[in-house]
Amino acid sequence: MPTETTVFPDRAILHLDMDAFYASVEVLDDPSLKGKPVMVGGTPEGRGVVAAASYEARAFGVYSAMSAARAVKLCPDGIFLRGRMDRYSEISQQVFAIFGDYTPLVEPLSIDEAFLDVSGCRRLFGSAEKLGRAIKARILEELGLVISVGVASNKFLAKLASDLEKPDGFVVIAPDEARALLADLPIRKLWGVGKVAEKQMHRFGIRKVGDLLAIPAERLIEQFGDHAAHLLELAVGFDERPVIPVHEAKSIGNETTFRDDIADADQLQEILDQLAAKVARRLRAHGFLARTVTLKARYADFSTHTRSETLPSPSDSSIDIRDTTRSLLTGKLDRRGRPLRLIGVTASNLVHPGGGQGQLFPDPGRERDRKLDRIMDEVHGKYGPMLRRGSDPT
Repeated sequence: MPTETTVFPDRAILHLDMDAFYASVEVLDDPSLKGKPVMVGGTPEGRGVVAAASYEARAFGVYSAMSAARAVKLCPDGIFLRGRMDRYSEISQQVFAIFGDYTPLVEPLSIDEAFLDVSGCRRLFGSAEKLGRAIKARILEELGLVISVGVASNKFLAKLASDLEKPDGFVVIAPDEARALLADLPIRKLWGVGKVAEKQMHRFGIRKVGDLLAIPAERLIEQFGDHAAHLLELAVGFDERPVIPVHEAKSIGNETTFRDDIADADQLQEILDQLAAKVARRLRAHGFLARTVTLKARYADFSTHTRSETLPSPSDSSIDIRDTTRSLLTGKLDRRGRPLRLIGVTASNLVHPGGGQGQLFPDPGRERDRKLDRIMDEVHGKYGPMLRRGSDPT
């Protein structure tokens, strides 16, 4: 691997990812859990899922989003703990405060993961590698937690690097070494290649990233759709997306790729409702209202479709976002029962509240919705996503 003498002539991007964050915080607060299989989230007695698993639990095949009932079968001696989102949020704020000491260009991906653009602060703090090691050391010294760090010239390579030697990893991918390193990696390491796509590519003779590059682009696009062109760019380490701090965000979104394609309409709507709730909650957390809501859907053949709707007025309401995505799914997507491999919700055309004239006679229903949103935000902050809003009462 490259050393700290590696030169990044243009951009230098860090991807930082806390290792087994929720479980690690539980071990931090209760050292007797160290070295034991810890699972945070649902319990075997309920219908919950595992939100996070320690690496000891992962050794038994337990992973996040697995049902707690299945997890206990794989790991009978595992320790199941309810989540404490207030504590995780507290630690997360301290982690991001450390990030902010080095650069204002911080793009959060979740409560425990972020991209940092350190291109402009290397003269002050030293090389990108030195900067990454300084952040890693501070988080261990000040918080007692371990973070994996990836250093590269773009976001894709930085995220790939941080994952290569987890846990407690520190990997640098130099610009002139990216293509050779990528060529030998499994094809699933490319963003957008999930379990289903991996199987399809294996049938086409593509097992490593290098195999993808050996096939003419025209054949790949014919076989896998326009998404193949993006995969070819990633396969040679090309990714021009900038790091976007939250305060400069033009959109806020959440999406999920399924382990197995889903065709059931009720199941898709339930997942979509959860994504819509997350997007609305993030809008409120960052002080935005959205004018436009977009549904993203990707089919098994990698074709991706988006459908958008402009709201009557800018909103951060969970009900507004949810109802709009439901309308897009059932009324505009024209899915015709075809299974999906990915679904997502994005809120865009963001504005800050207070820019317009207030209503003389506020809608009582909307006021009730706002109050419920505030209550749910408080519950989420204290206990995590254990409750969600259902349909309106009739």
